[in-house]
Amino acid sequence: WEQIVDLKYKPKFEIVKRDEAPRIAERHFLGLKNRYGSVIAIDLVNKHGGEGCLNEVYANAMQQISNDDIKYIHFDFHRICGHIHFERLSILYDQISDFLDRNRYLLLNEKGEKIEEQCGIVRTNCVDCLDRTNVTQSMIGRKMLEFQLRRIGAFGPEETISFHPNFDDNFKILWANHGDDISTQYTGTPALKGDFVRLGHRTLEGILKDGWNALARYYLNNFRDGTRQDAIDLVHGHFIVSGSRDMAPQPRKGLEAVASLRVALSVVSVGLLFALLSLRKAPYSFWHLLLTLMWTSISMAVAAFLRANGRAFCNRPRLNKPR
Repeated sequence: WEQIVDLKYKPKFEIVKRDEAPRIAERHFLGLKNRYGSVIAIDLVNKHGGEGCLNEVYANAMQQISNDDIKYIHFDFHRICGHIHFERLSILYDQISDFLDRNRYLLLNEKGEKIEEQCGIVRTNCVDCLDRTNVTQSMIGRKMLEFQLRRIGAFGPEETISFHPNFDDNFKILWANHGDDISTQYTGTPALKGDFVRLGHRTLEGILKDGWNALARYYLNNFRDGTRQDAIDLVHGHFIVSGSRDMAPQPRKGLEAVASLRVALSVVSVGLLFALLSLRKAPYSFWHLLLTLMWTSISMAVAAFLRANGRAFCNRPRLNKPR
């Protein structure tokens, strides 16, 4: 699947080679099973809306390969937890606790001898595998660490990490910093919902930071990431530099060659400004009423044109031909 930037906050999801999804999923999960043992796949995407098509294709593919060693669970994170009720992840934990208990963890004795061995993994995904995934995996990581500490006698049967404030804070900070580092590398901003991972609950400051980071991601996705993708293609060898080929970037064609977001936004802004100025005199002059309608129409027409042709105004990769 892919999302091609087009100035919308959430570009449309497009399924690529839908018919091949079951075969690709089977190859992927058999590879995980051969390497790690049992696998439980936790799908956190929305069941409805734009993400619904991803859930449908993924669930259908998993239905064909699920068995005793490969399990699939869908947990609609946003519907169940919303933006603040992340304690409801306990619902998910209840569904996977038997798997976690059965597949254990690595444990060595004082002599370095193996007395416990992990024989399964949890594969978690959302859309970008950043924010919802990080919150969910921090919950699973906490539970597994508590299992281990009870096993070696450091914790009592009912004791949890939250009983030890300093330990609890360090665990949260470690996991939050880890999530921020991965998110910054991938999106250019820290992870969203980081206040819950860092503090154990949502805060007003965290919600405001999420809003700011979401806007920053929108800007980077639409107006900076094309150049970054070109750099990645060069580093990874997806675009081979050779003296025997034309190394000039692919020229922009059609609307993309002349599209200027600054000009378009300027026209919209100026049109709205003139419409407001004319509107003040519209009750006293039919001419100003016509001017108001004209400038409003121009602004709306340009805005509609931007919406319909958003891809042409975005910073897209140029070394490898984009769709």
